[in-house]
Amino acid sequence: MREWQVKRRERTRQLIELGGLVAKADLVELTDDDRAALYGAFLTVAAKLRGPDGAQALVLFRRKGKRAFEAENP
Repeated sequence: MREWQVKRRERTRQLIELGGLVAKADLVELTDDDRAALYGAFLTVAAKLRGPDGAQALVLFRRKGKRAFEAENP
């Protein structure tokens, strides 16, 4: 398999997994599959992470996510 094919498959897998997280968080249902609302929410999170408290926000987001994963897989 060519290198570009491997990279493309890795990228495709990454995008599918990220989309799964969006669905897992119920964001599709909560926004009634409104792509503009989802994109706006992502932009808000990105702005928070770029801000002066971004490192602290990332720690909190990561902690909450880990707890949620652990709660699903006891």
